[in-house]
Amino acid sequence: MILVGIAGGTGSGKSTIAKKIQEAFPSGQAVIIEQDAYYCNQSHLSLPERIKTNYDHPNSIEFSLLIDHINQLKNNLPIKKPAYDFTQHTRLAKDEIVKPAKILIVEGILIFAIKQLRELFDIRVFVETDADERLLRRIERDIRDRGRSFSEIKNQYLQTVKPMYLEFVEPNKRYADMIVPRGGENQVAIDMIINKLRKH
Repeated sequence: MILVGIAGGTGSGKSTIAKKIQEAFPSGQAVIIEQDAYYCNQSHLSLPERIKTNYDHPNSIEFSLLIDHINQLKNNLPIKKPAYDFTQHTRLAKDEIVKPAKILIVEGILIFAIKQLRELFDIRVFVETDADERLLRRIERDIRDRGRSFSEIKNQYLQTVKPMYLEFVEPNKRYADMIVPRGGENQVAIDMIINKLRKH
């Protein structure tokens, strides 16, 4: 199994790149695990308490479970990946079965911030996109997919998203093997990653 880590700020194009890599290989040869699926279960908290959580800090992610799941897949064992409800800010009762594959792609904003996780990757990619473009993508996504108001998005961005990006995300691009500017639009860089994986 080849492990590919794709990090970068919110709205940078991580998911787009991960999907393009996956689609370049026959069905079942490449699987994607999203860091966002591993947000901590907060069902014991009220909704107002959940809303106050800093979701851009490493403490908001159950990294120990993510690391365990990666190791299980490396040992050719299927996993039950959590499912997360962004409208209710907690996990759903159902899980998703993920089977081992030749290529495992893990994408998320904080995956290079955790040393034990970072060192598992054979290829580390950092997606770098202009901050204003990332913000516009986040606004569009959160309104369309997560039922957020513009005011909620603005407050979260200023209070946690931007400062946590500067503290935990951007500094860790130094661990990347490749920095991809312009996100999912950079087909040349995506083709380079795909060709590297094909050689493996």
